[in-house]
Amino acid sequence: MALPLHLICSFDFHSLQFMKRIFLVFSIFLIVANAAIATHQRAAEITYRHIEGLTFEFTITMYTRTSSPADDTRTTMPIYWGDESGDEIPRIVFEEIPGIIDISLNVYRGLHTFPAPGTYTISVEDPNRNNGVVNIPNSVNVPMYIETSLTINPFLGYNNSVQLLNPPIDQGCVGKNYIHNPGAYDIDGDSLSYHLVICKGGGGFDIPGYTLPKTSDIFRMDSITGDLIWQTPVLQGEYNVAFIIEEWRHGFKIGAVRRDMQIEIVACDHDPPEIICIDDTCVMAGDTLLFDVIAIDPDGTHVELIAYGGPFEQNTNPAYISPDPATGNDTVLTTFHWETSCDHVRLEPYTVLFKATDNGFPINLVNFKTVFIKITAPAPENLEVEALGNGINLSWDQSLCENAIGYKIYRRSGASGWEPGHCETGVPYYTGFQHIGDVEGLNTLIFRDENIGGGLVHGIKYCYRVTAFFYDGAESFASNEACASLKKDVPIITHVSNDSLNLNSGNVLVIWSKPTELDTIQFPGPYKYLLYRNDGLIWDGSGEKIAEFIGLNDTIYMDQSVNLNTHDGPYSYRVDLESVTVGFIGSSQAAASIFVETKPSDSEVRLAWFPKVPWENEQYVVYRKDPGETTYDSIGFSTLPLYSDKAVRNEQNYCYYIKSIGHYSLAELFDPLINFSQLICETPFDNVPPCKPFLAVEPDCLEVANELIIKMPPDTVCDLFEDCDCDVSWFRIYYSPNQEQNLQLIDSVESQETDTTYYLHSNLESVVGCYAVSAVDSVGNTSELSDVVCLGYDACPPYELPNVFTPNGDNFNNLFVPKTGTSANPKANVDRIDMVIFNRWGKIMYTTEDPEINWDGKNQTNNADCAEGVYYYVCDVYIVTLSGIEKFNIRGAVTLIRGR
Repeated sequence: MALPLHLICSFDFHSLQFMKRIFLVFSIFLIVANAAIATHQRAAEITYRHIEGLTFEFTITMYTRTSSPADDTRTTMPIYWGDESGDEIPRIVFEEIPGIIDISLNVYRGLHTFPAPGTYTISVEDPNRNNGVVNIPNSVNVPMYIETSLTINPFLGYNNSVQLLNPPIDQGCVGKNYIHNPGAYDIDGDSLSYHLVICKGGGGFDIPGYTLPKTSDIFRMDSITGDLIWQTPVLQGEYNVAFIIEEWRHGFKIGAVRRDMQIEIVACDHDPPEIICIDDTCVMAGDTLLFDVIAIDPDGTHVELIAYGGPFEQNTNPAYISPDPATGNDTVLTTFHWETSCDHVRLEPYTVLFKATDNGFPINLVNFKTVFIKITAPAPENLEVEALGNGINLSWDQSLCENAIGYKIYRRSGASGWEPGHCETGVPYYTGFQHIGDVEGLNTLIFRDENIGGGLVHGIKYCYRVTAFFYDGAESFASNEACASLKKDVPIITHVSNDSLNLNSGNVLVIWSKPTELDTIQFPGPYKYLLYRNDGLIWDGSGEKIAEFIGLNDTIYMDQSVNLNTHDGPYSYRVDLESVTVGFIGSSQAAASIFVETKPSDSEVRLAWFPKVPWENEQYVVYRKDPGETTYDSIGFSTLPLYSDKAVRNEQNYCYYIKSIGHYSLAELFDPLINFSQLICETPFDNVPPCKPFLAVEPDCLEVANELIIKMPPDTVCDLFEDCDCDVSWFRIYYSPNQEQNLQLIDSVESQETDTTYYLHSNLESVVGCYAVSAVDSVGNTSELSDVVCLGYDACPPYELPNVFTPNGDNFNNLFVPKTGTSANPKANVDRIDMVIFNRWGKIMYTTEDPEINWDGKNQTNNADCAEGVYYYVCDVYIVTLSGIEKFNIRGAVTLIRGR
């Protein structure tokens, strides 16, 4: 039967009010109920392995409180894949941990196929942690949140996450050094780095009020070894800490695993064992690595020594220790054995972790020793080289490692005399060799060097090394060094220089060396040279023929048709050799004149030049003529084609030229080769901006203001920079209320005489916002912006409510206000609230949008005093964040007491 419209409306309104009250009460009940049945999470992590294509297998490993009822019921675990989808994956392992009271191991495993390449964050959130975690406020109501990142990139290859071989449940003693290592092993051989992070709770947010465990000295994590070091614990109790292990491949982060672990600290007076063994080492593939490891317990108790890490996980010839484990009283010894092979060669070293455990009371203490082992590949043997035409042919023997995928070719001018050191694979840059090419394939054992089609240079002795390389970028030791040079059967240009006898003329002196190994049968005489000139640094064609010489002995030419001092760039020259009877024989390499460019600055002139010559310039001499003088004097030397002259005054004109000193590596050629640049003049002036300032921002949470603290680098630091100085007159202030808006100029402040300048940004609606500053000098030069400094919601105390207040008129605790009300203004990081306070029967007593609340304990409807007792609240808090206004909900109870 249909109801009349007015009854429908009446029913809907009253029903809605009633249902809202019931929902509020029921929500409070659920909070308490969930806390009672789900207080079990102690530690967790997510790992994965690649199956095929875009499909991966994920494993959730959790350690829980055995006595919690939730342990029996969590047969599946919700997981979110980071691609807007999620699943419930089944538990495959559920067992108590032997020897540890009230801790169970839970393993969940499932497959997922991602829609496309990309970076995904896989996460799990499970309520709740176990009760009583010292460094997590109200841990019983804080969820366990873990996440793992996965990058699927076809160019980097598929990834498997690290596997953590050491469990995340551990124990330590008050006043004794504590160490933990996760025993991370990466099957792909990626580089690993470690760092501590804040434990996360609901929604993946940092847990409010979380602190690192208290220590009398340090609490840190070694970014390379992964050792978590706590020196020394102060208080007994259970602590949770979190860290991230990142995987890097070819300089790109390809994955990361977050571990949230629990450490129990108890009172005890014994010390952990000590471990003695070798430090990091390397071994050539095919050799056997043997070394002893000793564990000593300083208290003389029973000690156990075990090991784990990458070498023990290999499919072929895995490492082992003997005995395993090594056990005994006071002192034990085990021997590490590894019969290595080429299958073990990789770029990153392997990590071996030795763990010693004592038999102390009331807990067993442990210690760790990390050893990095590098497996190297033997060098390719019997490298030989032979000059032929304008190139050099290389050949060598096949690598002894059949898993090598190719060879790298290195070249330098002149012999190096270098021999690889112990563990020194590849060809280091300091040797002077340059990587010039790769040969793909194990069986390709030849390479021709023609300088990428440009031809090698006559007059240079070229020396080569070859290495084998592997799929992950690892290289073998370098081969023997082999050298060769092209036949001297063409002219070799040696000088393209401003006329040293008359630098003011700007004429170009061109000199070359005649061929001494000419094949006169193939190319009979008579002979002639043809000299070509090109306008510019790069030879862009055949050039313009400017002279012709009959015979081989005429090798000098003065080009009087050009003036380097007035031209806007360099000139390049090339000499061709012809047989009058046969025709073209060959050409010299092109060589360009030295062209200096100047850049004026504040009491400084910067000079730069761009040599383009076939020989090697070892040194440059800088000459300067001062204002009013008629001669040039040497003012400095440089091995690079640049020089900064700071011994000058602004608004004065200075003139310069450069002398280069070089050589070819063949002994029979003229040495040294001296060439001169054009003459050039410059006038310095102040165009240098101040250096980038440093900025810090301190919030005033009570007055809702921010103080900017501005500093310049010390003068000694500014002197190290060429593009800035510390001359500052004032600072410009830039501000944005969040990260979504651009910074805007809001004010400026004069630089104070002290090292620090302060600026107060007041009358704010919230302390949340971003700042930057720039420095301005007396002539208006402006620095780049400082680093942007942002204050988020957590810059001021979080929005927390007390659980009791006493509106009894004694002017103490009379109002229900946020906990921070006396030391900070809630409006410093809260925009507004939507709060409802009701009694245990669901009747609304008070509502407000004011973040300060200010409930005086009266019924808002009739202003009557509310009775003593427990009142419940539901509050939507609209916090100010760097991304804008965000809402979160808090629910709880407050006890109203009127007794005096």
